[in-house]
Amino acid sequence: MGRIHLKTPQEIEWIRESGRIAAQTLLMLEKAIEPGITTIEIDRMGEAFIKKHGGKPSFKGYHGFPSSVCCSINEQVVHGIPNARKLNEGDIITLDVGVFKNGFHGDSAITVAVGNISSDVQQLMKVTKEALYLGIRYAQVGGRLGDIGYAIESLAAQHGYGVVREYTGHGVGRELHEDPHVMHYGKANSGLRLKAGMVFTIEPMITMGSHEVEVRKDGWTAVTKDKSWCAQFEHTIVLTPSGPDILTMP
Repeated sequence: MGRIHLKTPQEIEWIRESGRIAAQTLLMLEKAIEPGITTIEIDRMGEAFIKKHGGKPSFKGYHGFPSSVCCSINEQVVHGIPNARKLNEGDIITLDVGVFKNGFHGDSAITVAVGNISSDVQQLMKVTKEALYLGIRYAQVGGRLGDIGYAIESLAAQHGYGVVREYTGHGVGRELHEDPHVMHYGKANSGLRLKAGMVFTIEPMITMGSHEVEVRKDGWTAVTKDKSWCAQFEHTIVLTPSGPDILTMP
């Protein structure tokens, strides 16, 4: 664990501005999702929207990632690369967006239903979103990092779901990924003591089956090994003495 930079009030406002653009981008894209749209169209719309609002896409070119919006469909967990694939009725797609503005990043993700989806998949999405907000609730000054992961994992386990372990939440600031690593599983009352001014993402990836994942030949797209579907919701938050404050609100 490297040094964690506690953010100043001004830095927090800059992150909030980037986070707001990320959230607005996701809202715009969510409305555009329908059967027949391709992920490359989604990516182009997202990039244009971010630039129009004075930001830069955080992901494009990051360690060589080719796109502005990660588009992960069904059994794809994270880092899906946009292409000519069309979305079908009944699919789900996770849209992950990062925005860089004023020297700081904001990072957020949502899973969106394409047309009508099965009740099983609706339940997966609902529980994953609940898990995010439960994790946020446990992000309290004086608490511990493990409390967040324990809360998320416990909720997922109640529904027989898996929690992906290879990909974690992370600090956000001048860099897209900073310390600390925020696990979405773990032991209560373990890990780093939480302090005011910490800024990080919570972004549980929850599967309908096993938590095990593998990366496809493109070197980016992670999928569940058992091909079970996966949902993800993500916010960037800052810890304050009066509780966690979500920085990725539209």
